[in-house]
Amino acid sequence: MRESGILMPVSSLPGPYGIGCFGKAALEFVDFLAQAGQSIWQLLPLSPTGYGDSPYQSCSAFAGNPYFIDLDALKADGLLTAAQLRAENWGEDPLEVDYGTLYTSRYKILRAAYAAWRKQCAGRHGCAHYFPDDYYAFTLANESWLEDYALYMALKTAHKMKSWTEWPREYRLRDTGALAAFRAEQEEEIGFWKFLQYEFALQWKKVKAYANAKGVKILGDIPIYVSADSVDAWVGGPLFELDAEGRFARVAGCPPDYFAADGQLWGNPLYNWAYHKQTGYAWWIERVRHALGIYDLLRIDHFRGFDTYWAIPAGSSTAKNGKWEIGPRMELFHALENALGKLPIIAEDLGELFPSVRELLADSTFPGMKVLQFAFSGGDSEYLPHNHVKNSVVYPGTHDNTTLADWWENHAAEKEKANAAAYFHLTPAKPTAKQLAAVKTDDARIALLRAAMGSVADRAIIPMADWLGLGAEAHLNTPGKLGGNWTWRAAADFASEELAAQIRTEAEVYCRA
Repeated sequence: MRESGILMPVSSLPGPYGIGCFGKAALEFVDFLAQAGQSIWQLLPLSPTGYGDSPYQSCSAFAGNPYFIDLDALKADGLLTAAQLRAENWGEDPLEVDYGTLYTSRYKILRAAYAAWRKQCAGRHGCAHYFPDDYYAFTLANESWLEDYALYMALKTAHKMKSWTEWPREYRLRDTGALAAFRAEQEEEIGFWKFLQYEFALQWKKVKAYANAKGVKILGDIPIYVSADSVDAWVGGPLFELDAEGRFARVAGCPPDYFAADGQLWGNPLYNWAYHKQTGYAWWIERVRHALGIYDLLRIDHFRGFDTYWAIPAGSSTAKNGKWEIGPRMELFHALENALGKLPIIAEDLGELFPSVRELLADSTFPGMKVLQFAFSGGDSEYLPHNHVKNSVVYPGTHDNTTLADWWENHAAEKEKANAAAYFHLTPAKPTAKQLAAVKTDDARIALLRAAMGSVADRAIIPMADWLGLGAEAHLNTPGKLGGNWTWRAAADFASEELAAQIRTEAEVYCRA
């Protein structure tokens, strides 16, 4: 079945409290998607943001981002007041997330809500605190990761948010006695982090149910690796490659290429795939099962790492001296499907790929990705629309690409623009410089959008910023750039009825609505 959807991060939704959340704007966006004939809402990872404010460098592979908790819902529950919300600074620009300000104001407010919640629950049924039944159900259902996560965050708070690798030895190495003493002393703080995950899950469940009832599926996103500064790395032990001192032996990255002479040193711990095999890939089964409880469809970032991955000795200053290693390949996916059934996975298969990666994608039967911004550098590119295949997902660009308008005006090489203009009949087959210069940005943008919608690919996903015709201000992430990413927010009136009607018309023309 042909279908289409929109990539729109929760963080980019409008709202009064510095960042998008699971409140009114989220439900209104679902309404917009339904009106626009769209059946998929693609998100970035919903996990807590980490290094560089990135959702792909999270402190947990299982936890949700507390920033997305709707504060108005907490107010409606009697946990916050309007005066408290008005008193906080949520940033100067409603079209941009100010993560520094957000960190201070958001957690202050969330701690106030937690204190009010504990007060509401004090003395019930003769207990010091008796929390709602669904809270206990949530903590029991998620015990396998929640207990460690809450303890980890309490320890991070106690150590001024330093990485666990910088904690005192007894905490770093998870000494049983030291952790038991800390739990006893910090019961309320540990409870705070559990409360946030409870509220996150409660609110997200309502948003997802609302979307599904409107015929909208949620396409989530998980990175292949976990962050070095994460509870997963702290508790994982043999899940990762470790040296004799219990430190990471090798880390992830990618080799030198045309774009990066020294390669890319990501620093994520590498999986000890031999151990995962011994355990029947139990951790991965738990991770994917959890993700499919949150999302309907699942995109996995850096899919090629399951085939071959670049392993760099820990402590290296660049990625140059790494080497290729063999991943688990289909053995992992067989284990996942045996445990979970047919997997609704989309594979991020971008970049320079070995034949073995292509073979893995084919064997998995997962759809890969086709990105139009990569199509026009010359030759018969696999990303050109005439080379797309049904079992794929086409994008004008991903979260790492700039918007179509900005790409056309500022980033596409003249050769790429000439090839694209000719391909879409915006100019003669071999345009002169004058003819190419006469092509309007909006005409190029619409041509690319229609190419995505008209592709033979079963699914087309369009970033919201491209439907809006926005420029560089809506570029979500520039790889390799530290700071200033993930900040774009839409204007309050972005999801207009007129735009919904326009998108529906386009979707109907190309049999996607």
